[in-house]
Amino acid sequence: MKLLGISGTITGSKTLAVVSRVLEEAKKCSPEIETELLDLKQYQMEFCDGRDPSLYNEDTKKVLEMIASADFYLLGTPIFQASITGALKNLIDLLPVHVLRNKVMGFVATGGTYQHYLVVENQLKPIAGYFRAFVAPSYVYAHNDHFNKQNEVVDPDVLVRIHHLAEELVFMQKALK
Repeated sequence: MKLLGISGTITGSKTLAVVSRVLEEAKKCSPEIETELLDLKQYQMEFCDGRDPSLYNEDTKKVLEMIASADFYLLGTPIFQASITGALKNLIDLLPVHVLRNKVMGFVATGGTYQHYLVVENQLKPIAGYFRAFVAPSYVYAHNDHFNKQNEVVDPDVLVRIHHLAEELVFMQKALK
């Protein structure tokens, strides 16, 4: 059982910090699960243009294979201009619809305003619905104030939400599979 955490940005480190922390908590909840982190900063992905997936560069194919081989997912994105990143949108555009069907998915988002949490409700959840994925009831939104100078999550309430999301992802995956 593999949980893939995706940091859907090519800039910054806060989203990566939250995704990593949820993966750590999931491992604590269920030590037998395998966790893997996909940091889009580490790959030179091509833009989706409708080609057959086998015709993209090696990094793009590797990322798509990582996603296809996972059993459940945690998607993370910073919020820019009240939306998900272009890097994450490109990744979503590259995915064949069947890859996420009937798989469990959770979300984390980071941003500079307290209203940006709405992107999870108004963009990420509908995308998961399109893919026919099962969405964890909780998600984590972390504001810039929730981090210390080293971009580690330090806010106690956010840490509790991280733990709850990890528990829900593991519970749903076990219950549905």
